[in-house]
Amino acid sequence: MLSEQQLTKFLQQKFGYESFRPGQLDVVTAVMNGQNTLAVLPTGAGKTLLYQLPAYLMNGSVVIVSPLLSLMQDQVARLRSNGEKSVTMLSSLQSVSQRQATLAHLSQFRFIFASPEILAQQNVSDALQRISVSLFVVDEAHCVSQWGPNFRPHYLMLKGLIQHLGKPTTLMLTATATKRVQRDILDKLGLDKQSVKSAVRSVNRENIFMAVKKLRTSEAKNQELLELVTQLTGPGIIYFSSRKQATQIAGWLQEQTGLAVAAYHAGIDQTARYKIQHQFMQNKLQIICATSAFGMGIDKDDIRFVIHYHLCANLENYVQEIGRAGRDGNQSIAILLYCDGDERIPQRLNQLTIPSPQVVIDFVSGRVTVDQLGESGELLSFYVSAGWNAERINQSFIERKQQEKEQLNAMLQYIMSEHCRRNLVLAYFDETTMQHDDGCCDGEQTEWSAATLGLQRENEAYIVPPKGQFNWLQQLDSLFFENS
Repeated sequence: MLSEQQLTKFLQQKFGYESFRPGQLDVVTAVMNGQNTLAVLPTGAGKTLLYQLPAYLMNGSVVIVSPLLSLMQDQVARLRSNGEKSVTMLSSLQSVSQRQATLAHLSQFRFIFASPEILAQQNVSDALQRISVSLFVVDEAHCVSQWGPNFRPHYLMLKGLIQHLGKPTTLMLTATATKRVQRDILDKLGLDKQSVKSAVRSVNRENIFMAVKKLRTSEAKNQELLELVTQLTGPGIIYFSSRKQATQIAGWLQEQTGLAVAAYHAGIDQTARYKIQHQFMQNKLQIICATSAFGMGIDKDDIRFVIHYHLCANLENYVQEIGRAGRDGNQSIAILLYCDGDERIPQRLNQLTIPSPQVVIDFVSGRVTVDQLGESGELLSFYVSAGWNAERINQSFIERKQQEKEQLNAMLQYIMSEHCRRNLVLAYFDETTMQHDDGCCDGEQTEWSAATLGLQRENEAYIVPPKGQFNWLQQLDSLFFENS
């Protein structure tokens, strides 16, 4: 077994880092000892290193389960750009012949990325069984716990796959998980709690000032947003629940401020998304107006602000998204813009994903088909194949609906709080609240501004163009052309 000194030396030689970040060494050591490990480390803590470093010191392949195609593509691209050739991704983008060729040579790859749906296919799990899997990684492991209408049920099949592969060392990675979710992850993966190493660090990011702006109308919200982006320095992300609004407001902000702004969401084609992400990383774009599709895998240290135009459905998602600010440790800010009734958006989205009890009964009895229900049909089909009857399915939906209501209420408590927002978040994640000076959040420092936080944008940093003479899409095209 390598000592701490030897691991640090390898870190320096292979990855170019002088030392491990907080929490990393404990996890790497546990993995190298063959111990199943749950790592709950805040956004920006360097979770990819936790499997990449052991991969070079262990015999066999590392399988990484990931929930998003874009996240896998980004991680594969980063490894290849660093000179790693023995990396592959099993995905729906592959043709049948490409998939077969990959599976036939699977032992040649050090890193194998795949979604839970791909891993559920018998030919894939059999191919993995024929090779030596030294480490099984479940990225974004909180997804395992999201049992219900919004859940991707193939995560529940990972337990059987781990058994099928001979119980390789399993590493679970997530940025946010309450104690309940941590227990649920281990239960769903069939791991003994007593033998699992837990490395849990605080969700607290002291350099991120937390604030809420309560506004009366959408017009007032737009005006507040405009003032914020012209005042705040540095790169920033603005999150939306709506693709349409993300696109519209990106164009509007560009026209009003002259700042380089772009929209990013799943409705934009893959090539354009890659270019937008690349331009943001290169500081060619100053602001991204995005849905939740943007952020996972973004390794940009100098994001100074994250603004939420719409509220998140829960504090887990909110903490993860604001955690993309200030990874360099410098002062940053997270601002949530709220109008009365904004909570109706996540409420409505939650309701739309849940089939009615009668639809469930009709599906189970065969009166409604998978094709008629779309994604809900696929979910119900999985439940039925697992032996669930209509009563059990409807009960699980009722429980999930109640859980989502409780999570949204916690989000609203954060918004309405007149006290320390940071302590409210810490309490939600079962952490000890803290005593601190002013400067933590707007609950503690009611009079704040970009200037008082040291985040004031220099006036010359933006120029308001004449109305009608600026097109943000044309500007993006020129940026892409310059760097293509």
